[in-house]
Amino acid sequence: MQKKSGLGKGLSAIISDKYDMQGFTDTEKDNVKNLKIIDVEPNKDQPRKAFNKEKLEELADSIKQHGVIQPIIVVSKGKTYQIVAGERRWRAAKEVGLKEIPAIIRNYDETKVMEVALIENLQREDLNPVEEALGYKNLMESFSMTQEKISDRVGKSRSAIANSLRLLNLPKEVIKMLEEGKITSGHAKAILSVTGTNAQIELAKLIYEKQLSVREAENISKNSGKTKKPKTPLSSEVKLAVKESENNLSKYLGTKVKIHESNGKGKIEISYYSYEEFERIAEMIKNCR
Repeated sequence: MQKKSGLGKGLSAIISDKYDMQGFTDTEKDNVKNLKIIDVEPNKDQPRKAFNKEKLEELADSIKQHGVIQPIIVVSKGKTYQIVAGERRWRAAKEVGLKEIPAIIRNYDETKVMEVALIENLQREDLNPVEEALGYKNLMESFSMTQEKISDRVGKSRSAIANSLRLLNLPKEVIKMLEEGKITSGHAKAILSVTGTNAQIELAKLIYEKQLSVREAENISKNSGKTKKPKTPLSSEVKLAVKESENNLSKYLGTKVKIHESNGKGKIEISYYSYEEFERIAEMIKNCR
């Protein structure tokens, strides 16, 4: 009896053995296409802008040894294809000289392309905080999506979206430090609570130079907002009353007394020059009833 070939299992079985097809439909598993690398181009509006050179080289080494394990996702653009998800795989494949790359072709409009690209990067935690914020901003400005709608699509709370977008209000110097990983988004939120561009830049530099924790940065930002209440000048009548009280207390206690008064509050400073004198004054005050 002739042995059946592997083709008897169907194409999907062969592809499932060759590629990681998690997240793809059965139909897509049967329709993986090998596209020419030169016919595939990145999406210039995709949220991720920075690609770690070292990690890209590691991926290239893996592809050189094992090939592209998971197909990229693309949309058709006439004679070419635009990447929706998988630009790192495409870049690494080009790096090692592959002529073709496995791909799933989907029929997405521009909004869906941007949405899927953002979600994929968020799930992989590939975006820095600034790229994430710019991704949300692009969805709002280019596709008229509200924060609520973005929240629903990407699976994050509306407050998380709002806090992310607030990072774009930071000075460009601080945004650059955030992009470079010199400060975290937690640090950035603390910096946002400080008033003034220069003060925000100085705090960001201090955080980086002193390697401050988020809690330490928050404490500094809270204290920077506290301003001393200006002193109200004493009227001549109050000055005379204070001086008279000083003289009366000095005579009664037999030592120098100074009254410090400001805005209806103050303190009384009583001088003593020996322990015995301290006990005498304390006893006199105790008996003042």
